[in-house]
Amino acid sequence: MSAPQNSSRSLLPRVLWAVLALAIVAAVLWWRSRPPVVPGYKIETSNLVQNVVATGYVITPSRVQVASEITGTVVKRLVDRGAHVKAGQVLLELRADQTTAQLDQASAALRQLVEQTRPQAAAALAQAKVQLDQAERDLQRAQGVFDAGGGSAQQLEQAQTAVRNARQQRDSAQAAYAAVAPGGAQERALQAAVNAASAVNARNVVRAGVSGVVLARNVEVGDTVTPGQALFTLAMDGATEILLPVNEQSIGNLQLGQQASCVADAYPNRSFAAQVSFLAPQVDRTTGTLEVRLRVPAPPPWLKQDMTVSANIVTAQQRDALVVPNDALRNIDGSHASVLLPRDGRAQTQAVTLGLQGLTLTQVLSGLQSGQTVLAAGSGVAPGARVRVQLQPLPTAAASAAPSSNDLPMPGR
Repeated sequence: MSAPQNSSRSLLPRVLWAVLALAIVAAVLWWRSRPPVVPGYKIETSNLVQNVVATGYVITPSRVQVASEITGTVVKRLVDRGAHVKAGQVLLELRADQTTAQLDQASAALRQLVEQTRPQAAAALAQAKVQLDQAERDLQRAQGVFDAGGGSAQQLEQAQTAVRNARQQRDSAQAAYAAVAPGGAQERALQAAVNAASAVNARNVVRAGVSGVVLARNVEVGDTVTPGQALFTLAMDGATEILLPVNEQSIGNLQLGQQASCVADAYPNRSFAAQVSFLAPQVDRTTGTLEVRLRVPAPPPWLKQDMTVSANIVTAQQRDALVVPNDALRNIDGSHASVLLPRDGRAQTQAVTLGLQGLTLTQVLSGLQSGQTVLAAGSGVAPGARVRVQLQPLPTAAASAAPSSNDLPMPGR
């Protein structure tokens, strides 16, 4: 009796070990047969914003080159880069010894005319008129005496000659005064000489033709400048703009007046508002981009010419839209696409109709309902494959990086 009992006791551990081994093998096989875990999203409503993101730089309406009209030596420079100047403000002065002397000489000649020559001519004319009046009275007396039978013809003839001479002197004095009278030929000539000398002398002062900011200064005191040489570059005052080269694939949604939020690379934590003000009439064939300009109505004081700026242009908005992440869309063809839904543990294709396309989310007009789950397209799962879903939070536009290609980030799959 003891031998069979010992044999059964030694067999029991072997059976237990065999059962355990089979359980382990079964567990491994079951574990290996489990469907893969695939990231997915639960469909829900959200406020959707469609935008175009692009990078450009700050521009002003125009740049003006300031030059001298004459050759001269700089004796004084009054502004430097970064200064804001008004139209007509003096920027620099040239040596003006010779032109100032010429202006003084012309002005002195005009003063001499007004203060000396004209009064003398007026006095000579007045004297000639007095002499003519006296000669005419003498002629009347001589004529009366001759008519009464007294006096000789010679005396009458002398009186007549005196009147003719006095009249000639009066006419000459009157012509001389007319030449130097106010507005006369001589005054006009001298005034023209003063104006010419003043204009030449004024060229020794270089002024700003427009109001603006000095971007460049290419001259120092002591330099000799020549006509046409660019001495200063001014950014003319006017509305500040952002110039954006936008990829032609994104321009279909752009319109004048759309609002944009801009950030300068130099100040990434400071944003400012802008508005689409210009769309070029044609695309640049060499770059495949369209020139877009944004007007900045209230430019911040730190915004400078040629700064690099990233702009987010809002092209459309939709409140409480049923949205699907862009990375869940497959086979995009215009407003039509497809997604994979987990049904009975397997991935199944579902056609959807798309609406507003945003940076990371797209509106679904038909084909899906709120609460359904869609699979991420990058998971590599084929339709019909067994899947297990691991839900991910819906992406947001704020969490995504701005695309470098200036495109709406809606890649086709």
